[in-house]
Amino acid sequence: LSISERHGVKKTPTVSSIKVHQKYNHVMIGSIKEIILSFLLLVLGRTSAFHFPSSWLPTTSSHRWHLLQMTYYPSPTETEKEIYNIPNSGWKSKQWNWGSARGTGHDAAMICRRRWDNREDRQKLVQSLLDPVEFKASYPDSEVPFEEVKLILGLAWQRGRWDGSDGGPEGYGEVLTIMADARRYEDEDEVISALNFIEDVSKRFATISRNAEELKRMKCIATEIQGRHHHGGKEEIFMDRREVAGMVLDAMGFIDSGL
Repeated sequence: LSISERHGVKKTPTVSSIKVHQKYNHVMIGSIKEIILSFLLLVLGRTSAFHFPSSWLPTTSSHRWHLLQMTYYPSPTETEKEIYNIPNSGWKSKQWNWGSARGTGHDAAMICRRRWDNREDRQKLVQSLLDPVEFKASYPDSEVPFEEVKLILGLAWQRGRWDGSDGGPEGYGEVLTIMADARRYEDEDEVISALNFIEDVSKRFATISRNAEELKRMKCIATEIQGRHHHGGKEEIFMDRREVAGMVLDAMGFIDSGL
């Protein structure tokens, strides 16, 4: 024992020992984070994204809004900002750091790519977005949160810069920049965010549309949404937002190409 220890004198930690402890704590926190992320990748990545029969087919448009009025209820899938239960995730989070190798955006992207690496799941996702009213009425517990849909779009647009599927210079690169800026689509009023999203996405659809029919469909949604803003409920706006997202993913070839 040292003289100070034999006489009961409390030893004051040195600067070097404090730094060692701080470094140890930092390493431990990093290791715990890696373990949690690996667990999420394992669980979410290997779990089917959907839990409904493969025989599900979209309904006709004649009674879609009647179904919505009969079955719609407030859902966190339209307003929840956290993705995959990752703390401090979501486009508005200061720790999101979109495009960086460090941040919750990178962590969520890893899970997202793994989660949607199956063509059948991607096809079901697009179908559910193209006819969101019927899907919500039939499978209310299987709806993909829209914040995750935005992440999927972000990754698809990011990938599209290299193969041109994002529509090129006049396409969705600018929308991705706006989304990463986390203001126009992250308004405190989610209805305003949805309207802004629909407006920006519909304007650029001509750069990726495959035929006149789907371009006309997108224009109709963009036109009708203004009337719904004043005379309809927010549920219609949220469903239109999903349909617009589904049309973009479909036209980009997301089903076959993935992320």
